[in-house]
Amino acid sequence: MGSPRFARPKKVDGKSSPNLYVANCGPAVGLSFDTIASVFSTFGKVKGVYAADESGTRVIVSYFEESSAQEALKALDGHRCPDLGGRFLHIRHSILQPPCQVQVNDSLTVSSEASELNIPGIYLLHDFVTAEEQEQLLAAVDDRPWKNLSKRRVQHYGYEFCYETRNINTKQRLGELPSFVSSVLERISSFPSLDDAANVVLDQLTVNEYPPGVGLSPHIDTHSAFEGLIFSLSLAGPCIMEFRRYSGGVWLSKPAASTDMKLENPNNCLRRAIYLPPRSMLLLSGEARYAWHHYIPHHKVDMVKESMIRRGSRRVSFTFRKVRTGPCQCEFSQYCDS
Repeated sequence: MGSPRFARPKKVDGKSSPNLYVANCGPAVGLSFDTIASVFSTFGKVKGVYAADESGTRVIVSYFEESSAQEALKALDGHRCPDLGGRFLHIRHSILQPPCQVQVNDSLTVSSEASELNIPGIYLLHDFVTAEEQEQLLAAVDDRPWKNLSKRRVQHYGYEFCYETRNINTKQRLGELPSFVSSVLERISSFPSLDDAANVVLDQLTVNEYPPGVGLSPHIDTHSAFEGLIFSLSLAGPCIMEFRRYSGGVWLSKPAASTDMKLENPNNCLRRAIYLPPRSMLLLSGEARYAWHHYIPHHKVDMVKESMIRRGSRRVSFTFRKVRTGPCQCEFSQYCDS
């Protein structure tokens, strides 16, 4: 079963209906369906809020009464809505199409908050950097040389990650982390989920650029290479990150060609997924860092609850870590190479 399908309204059709097509509004701009429904319920009982298309920026608000839709259109069309992030909404009536089958390949529920995952040690902060800071960070890395991998581009700072050994050569230091991430590092030191935030020292940064449809296969960052805190800042485009917990452990004793470790029996595990919007910061620590594989599906469009959200023209991640100088002494030996 799929969500109701609606016809996109024409510029001038003169028809009224209990369904409204609302542009400049949706999960891709930080507005959940529940928030949208709450605002539109001011004008009457809302039957449901649905994705109008795969963009994540256009929704259908469906009322029980046609008069409610007319009131909402009159009050909100072309106006700034303070309760919806101050966005200007563009609204037309829409028509329900005959039902059809919508096939979804993966029924895994995608969470929007880390607390919904029930994985110890994972945290997500939305709007960690401003839109202006995002553009400055992207401009800074685009002004530096990229290294091409098979499907994505990378930059390394502090220390270079060796994909053949999945480790760091601590004798080959590249220098300090670049000045353009100083404000990000300062903000990390006050991360609300850290017990001893002031003493957090990060000395390795990997910048990844993902084209549309390119993700990352399941892997755990090598225990012997990095300590227990991993921060990942998402910029430019959104994505889904999936987490998998394998009961038997899957450490590979032989070096792989890259960090994209291919695992057998992908269905024989616990699975969770979270939506990472642009400008959000993800922290992996404790069990989440040491025992759960993280994975970015190779999709061009992600299903987030009832909405299809298209990946951007690029997604750039800044991953900050601390290089380990001694053996790992974690509690998850089945996943540990030390």
